[in-house]
Amino acid sequence: MNIEYENLKNLINGQIQSGWNEPVVCRVEVDLSGWLEQLTGRTNWEVLDEQEDDAYVSFALRHGKQEAEVTLYHNGYAVVDVDGQQVFDGTLTTGTSKCAHLSYYNAESGEPITLN
Repeated sequence: MNIEYENLKNLINGQIQSGWNEPVVCRVEVDLSGWLEQLTGRTNWEVLDEQEDDAYVSFALRHGKQEAEVTLYHNGYAVVDVDGQQVFDGTLTTGTSKCAHLSYYNAESGEPITLN
């Protein structure tokens, strides 16, 4: 191997490794009505109330007489109850719901991060 190739390889590896040392913020955007439609088969859910805590955001929704509560935790975990029965309990990702969109940002600069 020539020295120029080794220097370039070391430079690229150093940049890749330094990217993993930066704090990252993950933001999840959810189409609540669409997600509840996906989980229940019912359309046109109405958001009635929103409550925010240090660890989560909770939404109360209604479809006719049916009531739902969606709790989105800041760590990416989510729980959905419909009429007191749990219909979702797990990590919310684009793989678990087509109604979720995840975005990543550098925590210090706020710059968007693209993951490949």
